[in-house]
Amino acid sequence: MDVSKKAVKIDFLDLKTVPMRTFHLTWLSFFMCFFGWFGIAPLMVVIRDEFSLSKSQIGNIIIASVAMTVFVRVALGWVCDRFGPRRVYVGLLSVGALLVMGIGLSQDYETFLVFRLLIGAIGAGFVITQYHTSVMFAPNVVGTANATTAGWGNLGGGVTLMVMPRIYEMFIDAGFTSFMAWRLSMIVPGVALLVCAVAYFFFTKDYPEGNVDELDLSDEEKPKFSWHDLMEVGRDYRVWLLFLFYGACFGIELTINNVAALYYADRFSLSLVHAGMIAGLFGLMNIFARSLGGFLADKAGIHYGLKGRVRFLWIVLMIEGLILMVFSRMDLLPLAVMTMLVFSLFVQMAEGATFSVVPFINRKSLGLVAGLVGAGGNAGAVLAGFLLRSESLSYSEAFSIMGMVIVVLALAGPLIRFSEENEEKEARVMRAALERRAQFENPSPLADRGVEPVLAKPLGAD
Repeated sequence: MDVSKKAVKIDFLDLKTVPMRTFHLTWLSFFMCFFGWFGIAPLMVVIRDEFSLSKSQIGNIIIASVAMTVFVRVALGWVCDRFGPRRVYVGLLSVGALLVMGIGLSQDYETFLVFRLLIGAIGAGFVITQYHTSVMFAPNVVGTANATTAGWGNLGGGVTLMVMPRIYEMFIDAGFTSFMAWRLSMIVPGVALLVCAVAYFFFTKDYPEGNVDELDLSDEEKPKFSWHDLMEVGRDYRVWLLFLFYGACFGIELTINNVAALYYADRFSLSLVHAGMIAGLFGLMNIFARSLGGFLADKAGIHYGLKGRVRFLWIVLMIEGLILMVFSRMDLLPLAVMTMLVFSLFVQMAEGATFSVVPFINRKSLGLVAGLVGAGGNAGAVLAGFLLRSESLSYSEAFSIMGMVIVVLALAGPLIRFSEENEEKEARVMRAALERRAQFENPSPLADRGVEPVLAKPLGAD
């Protein structure tokens, strides 16, 4: 695709250009994916009582909710390369809507577990979100674009913890039993997912130039499955380090989203609504925290190159682990909430920083790389779930162990390196993007006469 057609700035009020229209619909769709994915989480206190669930069974449900996403994220990376992100997202949203509403058919632990497993597939919307913004925005803002769309999407995890108990209470107040109320509540996110699917189909395109089936691509340009590309990505140790890093940040966020309401309800004897409100604050930090991580990583990239992005990533990740260990020891509710918010800030900054590095690992196989790294987030959540299901560990002790593991992983950050040739090539692309942005912000006098300025060197040229 033509790199020079990518957006070099983020104008939040612009709904006319393809990149910005895609920007808003990607984050909104991922927000609804989270709303459906974790809509059941704040209602687990009710479901635990209805199905008489043990701690290990709840742990299994937590693991199931993120396990399917690992495999679907890996697959969707290649599918986006092959068919384009637009149709793939529409399909995922539509199927996800049916699964979210279908969980109300559960009659026992086993059927509930199966639905929770299947619903996890919609969490793979993250890969499509990151893929779509990566192909729409230039290097000077791609980290910020990726982080903001993912962060505002992740915001759905916090909002659902606050909103779903209210929706449940609304059905209770209308005279429904708890048996029916939580089931009816899940229809709300299901319908929202269907609405997003329709909007995504009609108002986005695969690339700035148009949809895959509209572009006149040569045989070399047409995306196709290649074992060589798969092996090339699989042999790149940097992909697997980022896989682990993303597990250490997004995987932990998923874990907290799943268990926070239960944790606060049990540890501090709070009601369902109050525990959900406090737990939701963790996700609400996504309003700015993940964007901040991507923005600062972009700044580090502008001033220090690719090595600057990597350095920022592992430093933020290390701080995240240290604060999680502190949070695990908080016994007073106000201190626990304050520490959780600081922890949330660094978790989400680390997520944004991770995907500010991803687009530069292998441009030719962006979907594969994004899919594998994205899957790392859910793999991390699965491993954390095994800690949470242990009858011999309290949630606090499990959080402390997670923090120690994150700190150790962060020490491997300096191992992610780029060749001098790669650094120089990306530096040229960055300079061209900055020049192009400067022309938009300070157009030449010719622009006033309808003459578009032309760069001395095209964006992406060697």
